[in-house]
Amino acid sequence: MAQDASKASRTEAGRKILTSDEMRRALRRVSHEILERNGGASLVLVGMHTRGVPLAERLARAMGEIEGETVPVGAVDIGLYRDDLVGGSRPFMQPTDLPDIEGRTVVLVDDVLYTGRSIRAAMDALNDFGRPKQIQLAVLVDRGHRELPIRADYVGKNVPTSRNEEVDVHLVEIDGTDEVVLGRRNDA
Repeated sequence: MAQDASKASRTEAGRKILTSDEMRRALRRVSHEILERNGGASLVLVGMHTRGVPLAERLARAMGEIEGETVPVGAVDIGLYRDDLVGGSRPFMQPTDLPDIEGRTVVLVDDVLYTGRSIRAAMDALNDFGRPKQIQLAVLVDRGHRELPIRADYVGKNVPTSRNEEVDVHLVEIDGTDEVVLGRRNDA
């Protein structure tokens, strides 16, 4: 949570790019796309801490309503796999809790896709828990500026940004409201 507070202090108030209703519709559309591509709900959703976890749970609920099947959901922490830790800094760790992923299709879920480094770290973490048959990626917002050759299979909204902008996703489960805001970084 301290990381979230410092992030908010670095960003000026911006414009809302997704409302609660638009988020709901985007997640519903993404859940249909996942089911269509995979021929049903025989897969595992894994949310990346922090906001990817409730997004994965929302996708699983929507998929369950559509298919009438329960979709397993897990959570992965990438703190130990990040390549951007400097000095002796230690990451804030959250629990990794995964269903069996061995030989299964895993849909990794995150809120914002930016450089791709967090996704690479998440894939490294997943491989320590088993060898999935396939890993797919679902994100609420793709903002561009990739540093690694990673792309999302499912995107709620593509938002072209500049490097001095910040995309802030707020979720009811964590922040008390559903919205996505595009703001300008104060330290840029």
